[in-house]
Amino acid sequence: MPRWPYPRIVAHRGGGKAAPENTLAAIRLGAELGFGGVEFDVMLSGDGVPVLIHDQKLERTTSGRGLVSAHSAAQLARLDAGAWKGRRWRGEPVPRLEQAAELCRALGLWANVEIKPANGFERRTGEAVARAARALWQGAPLAPVLSSFSPLALGAAREAAPELPRGLLLKRRIPPHWLEMTRDLECVALHCEGRLLTQALVRAMHDAGVAVLAWTVNDPRAASKLLRWGVDCLVTDAVKRIGADFAAAAPRRGFWRRLRPK
Repeated sequence: MPRWPYPRIVAHRGGGKAAPENTLAAIRLGAELGFGGVEFDVMLSGDGVPVLIHDQKLERTTSGRGLVSAHSAAQLARLDAGAWKGRRWRGEPVPRLEQAAELCRALGLWANVEIKPANGFERRTGEAVARAARALWQGAPLAPVLSSFSPLALGAAREAAPELPRGLLLKRRIPPHWLEMTRDLECVALHCEGRLLTQALVRAMHDAGVAVLAWTVNDPRAASKLLRWGVDCLVTDAVKRIGADFAAAAPRRGFWRRLRPK
């Protein structure tokens, strides 16, 4: 397995807490702040188009009401997904995955694409997002990593685009059968809540050939500790406190260090 080839510090939902999440404006801000990679969430619109949004309902981050799955991509594009964050972001639309991919490639950003299926749409969303990502990032220097909390969605993504790397998201706890889950889905990484990781767990994951991504790490002291333990990637909302260069002083340890050519 090759050494982790992706950025070590990644902006959560495009631009962390500094911009309206899952928008093109957030991705642009992430790039302006020097990040080499961004994470964002992708769900299907009612007509099956992959769009960037986190919640199944529209109220928290847009001017709309109701379920994302009850609206077409064209209807979602007419909503305001920026005003909730402040006047400077007013008029920012709900973007399609196609637009986000084009922007990431133009800005030279790597992407962690989180498949965020609505209830009952796990397989359909995994398949659609994987197929779209394969086409949109064709020929890119670094393919996106597809991640999800849903094993069903990740399994469907594996079937639709087996060549794209995958990461299994774990929430609330890290189960004792994490290695079996990772191998069943042929994932390259486990994406774990940062506060649940221990140095022994990181070492065990690396010894098994699995990379470790920690989310969402907003405390610089915790970030430093995780990097010292050898965590391969941190996802952060605190994009100004834990910047793109935060990992530069942290030594690379464990599994990936041992893989360096002599």
